[in-house]
This record gives sequence, structure tokens and C-alpha cells, in this order.
Amino acid sequence: MNILIKKQMKKFSVYAIAILLIFTILTPTASAKVPDFNGGVLDEYSYEEVFFLTGYPITFTGKATVTEKESKNQLTSTYKFNLTSPAGDKLTRNVVYVSDLKKHETKGQTTSNTTVKSYTEKVTIASDKSTYTLDDYQFSQGSVIDNRPATDYYSGNVIARKIYIRNQKVGKTNENKLITVYMTGKDVGYKNFWGSTDTRFVDYEIATPEGTAFVTSKVSDSKSRVLEYEPHNPSLSSFVGGHVVISSSNIVSEYEYNIPYNAGTGTMYLKKEKVPTLERLIVPKFRDIANHWSKPNIEKLYSLGIFDESSNFFSPDAAMKKGQFTASVAKAVDLRVLEAKPTSRQTVKKGLFEDLDPQDPNYVFIESAINKGIVSPKNDKLFGANDSLTRAEAVTIIVRSLGLEGRAPSPGYKTKFSDDNKIPKGAKDSIYVASELGLIDPDKKNRINANEVLTRGKASQLLVRYLNFLESDLKQNYRDDMFYFD
Repeated sequence: MNILIKKQMKKFSVYAIAILLIFTILTPTASAKVPDFNGGVLDEYSYEEVFFLTGYPITFTGKATVTEKESKNQLTSTYKFNLTSPAGDKLTRNVVYVSDLKKHETKGQTTSNTTVKSYTEKVTIASDKSTYTLDDYQFSQGSVIDNRPATDYYSGNVIARKIYIRNQKVGKTNENKLITVYMTGKDVGYKNFWGSTDTRFVDYEIATPEGTAFVTSKVSDSKSRVLEYEPHNPSLSSFVGGHVVISSSNIVSEYEYNIPYNAGTGTMYLKKEKVPTLERLIVPKFRDIANHWSKPNIEKLYSLGIFDESSNFFSPDAAMKKGQFTASVAKAVDLRVLEAKPTSRQTVKKGLFEDLDPQDPNYVFIESAINKGIVSPKNDKLFGANDSLTRAEAVTIIVRSLGLEGRAPSPGYKTKFSDDNKIPKGAKDSIYVASELGLIDPDKKNRINANEVLTRGKASQLLVRYLNFLESDLKQNYRDDMFYFD
């Protein structure tokens, strides 16, 4: 078994919110996904990668298409590349991968095993007319997806071998020589309504008649949506500003190579960025928040349709109710139950609890949150929709939606807060995790006030921090922290 394989094996030790909500036109972003396993980058116009089999790095650019088809727990991914280099070299590649998906419903996870179904690849070097033709491709990838209510987290490992036939003119005759490429790699990522990141590391050991070369590629593809405030300057206007959602996508790549028999050592960088898209949101016009400290938070959430108040008064200092907060969290991450509209032969659906009305627009969100286990009912008959919400209850809902409550230490620990002994036992893990994630802060006396009734203004602040985590913090962790510090 080659050195890289041994080394790597040790390292492996809402309807869509825009449709359901009357006031928004947001649609989920497509998932970030690194194209194939060659370290390349892709935007809506062109693809670019670096080829090393000649002993020197050659940058190829051109057209690439990626198509996916899922049927009966099987995903078929087809990659087609037609590339050229500045010197006139040509690369064509067609690869089809098949992934068998297995859902583990009781665990909330999905596993996949991927193999290569078909392949063709040929590279022609213009200067000496030599060719590199892929003769054999063995590939295996195993992945696991942890399906959490707000975000899916995943990780995978890859091992592969490619055998090329190099046809090169030596003197007056053409000679065929074998070049074997051993590949080992891993990828990690996440996907939610607000963005996704896929980061992949692949080590290549290239065995040629002239010697052995080593290449490492790091690629990270990210898609994100950011909410920004846009001021409206005319003095004679019915509003002073509003929010816009900016959806962006970019992919970066880094190659580190060591080719002792030719190019030596070096590093190459590639980057592609798609043109952002803009979505302008509705303008809130509450009359009682002009001087309130949480005004920016309230306006953001209303613009997004997470709050859908019909009144001109928001009442920021009134108590937040359990039902509305639960629905707000679910709306924030597009968590909903899709249902067919009842026909004349169907019985109108009965609510899960006596205080929940299936005709209420928020019902589908609350029902989904209950089914996903991110919120608990008051008792067997009542959900407690109109109960005032405590900070501990709100934080527990947020952390459960992220699926991160298990990141707390083993039982018996103490939090850093001075009122640790007043934190409800069932909320302690969530309070700890939320604090570590920067979702909550203590007061000036270092108290977290877990049992305090949460006002609508403070609930708005917590929800906006939750959105910021989904928009930015996960991307930081899955791209920058891994890509630059791995």
C-alpha cells in the first residue's frame, strides 16, 4: 500500500419560505458542491483546473457540466469536461458516479457509498503530440450526513486509483508507458436554508517512469445569503430604508506540488465567483419601535417574514409567546410540513394539541418543530402556545434545531455564569452550547437569567444571532478554519 494511503488512513482515525409567506420571495440556495476530484473551480461560465502528469503544472480552462439524477435511493452524478490550455493542449473527460443512499430514520442520518460507473479521459499535449489516456479508474467514497432540523452536517472519505497510458514519441518511435495516480481524500460540509459549504482535501501520489510526484489539493465551495440594510435617502418618502438579501457563491482552490524530477515544488491558486443575486424585502412600519434598542433586529425579522405582524404596533417589551417563537425559528430555517389541500372526501386535519389550530398559518411550522423534537409540549393535551417563554426555553429550542446539544460536557459540569444553580436541568446543555457559540451573553453581574420571561425585543435579538450563526459562523468553521489552518 502506498505511503499516501497509509498516511490518509491514519488521518481518517415553511412551503419554501418565499412561497408560504405572503411578504417574502426568498428561495433556498442550491447546495455548495466541489466539482469532481481534481481540485478544479467552476462558476456559471467556465471551469479551471491544474494538470500535473507531464511533470509540470498545466492550467486548463473550458466548459464543464454537472448533472445529478436521484431515483430509488440512488444518486447518479455525471461530469463532462472539455478544456484547453493557453499552449493549445486539450483535455476531455466524462465520468459518471453512482451513489447508493441509505436512510437511518431512527438515527436521523443518511449514509452513502459511491463508485464510478463509467469514465473516459484523454489529454493531448500540443508541443510533442504526446497523449495521456485513462485506462483504468477504481474509486470508492463513503459519506455520512447527520440530518438536523436546521442544518445538515456531513463528512466523507475517498480512496481511488487511476492508471493512464502515456503515448510519447521517443526518437522515431512512439512508446507507451504507464502512469499510476493514487488518490486519498476527505470532505466535510454543511447545508442549510441560508448557505452551504463543501471543503475537500485530496492527496495524489503520481508514479511515473521518471519518478514519483506528490500533489495536495484543497478546494472549498461556499454559497451564502446575507441580509443588508439599504438606506432610502429622499426626505419626502413614506419609508427611510429597507433590507436586501444578497446571495453569493464562490469557490477557491489551492494546489501544493512536489515534482522532484521536473517542476520541483510550488503552490498554485484558483478562484471562481458567481455574480451575486439580490432580493429586495418588504419595509416594516411599526410605530412603537423607533427608539427601541432592538429595532434593527425586529425590522430584519419582519422583512424576512419570520414575523408577520398585521398591526402597526409590535410591543417589543411584551412577553414572547411559545407558539410564535417556535414558528419563528422554524420559518428562519424553512422548517415546515408540506401538506396536500384537503379534498371534499378528506377529513379536516385535527390539531396535535387542543390549543393548536390547523387553520392557523403558523400551525405547519409548529407541527414540524414538534415532530423534529426541537420543542416539547406543555402536557399531553396542551402545547402551551400562548404561554410566556423563558430564556432557557428559547435557547433550548434554538440549540436543538442546530442539533448541537450533544456538544456540552459530560453531566456534572458547571457553566461560567454566577447563577448556574438556577439554570433548569433540562436546559443546561443548551445554555452551555449557546454561550460557547456566542448566541447568548450574561448581564453585567454575569447572570444568564435562565428563568426570566423573554420579551419580544430580546427574542428578536436571539433570533438574529441565530441567523448570523447560520449565515456566517458555519462558513467560517467549515472553510476558513479548515482550509487555512488544517
